Amino acid sequence: MAVAGNTPTASFLTKIGKMQSAGCRLCRIAREARGESTNGLADETHGHINSAGCKGMATTVMAAHHSIWKHLYDSMHATQKPKSKLKFGKLKFVTLDKQSNMSTLWRREEFLRIYNKEELAEKAQDIEVTIPVKKSQEARYNLDSGSFFVNRFWGRRLDGVNQ
Repeated sequence: MAVAGNTPTASFLTKIGKMQSAGCRLCRIAREARGESTNGLADETHGHINSAGCKGMATTVMAAHHSIWKHLYDSMHATQKPKSKLKFGKLKFVTLDKQSNMSTLWRREEFLRIYNKEELAEKAQDIEVTIPVKKSQEARYNLDSGSFFVNRFWGRRLDGVNQ
């Protein structure tokens, strides 16, 4: 159904005239539970409800994501030879059990030994300025464009999922 584009989501049901609104029903329930406004809901599509962007499914989607990564990590770790040619020994995922961003990782001693925090920020800024500012980030950019790119880098999560 997902491949054919006819998953019975609110978006599809609205398209065929069976619903009035394409707004995500799961996001609506999550917002109502928090006492927030239900205006401007994202369209309920197959992609939306299978992403962490859907507030009603975020916990489930992230749990599945972490479970898959844990399985991959365990599989890769099990196949590594004890005398691996990797410079730092066996492969190790540093954010497996909890979410970390660049800033929280660089508080750890082993990362400080790899690269100086100030030098890393300087090098990262050269790359960050080439990445477009998203519409959702424009207010922060306009408020302080001078430190925006450095702050965005230190707030970056290593799995690339930013909310």
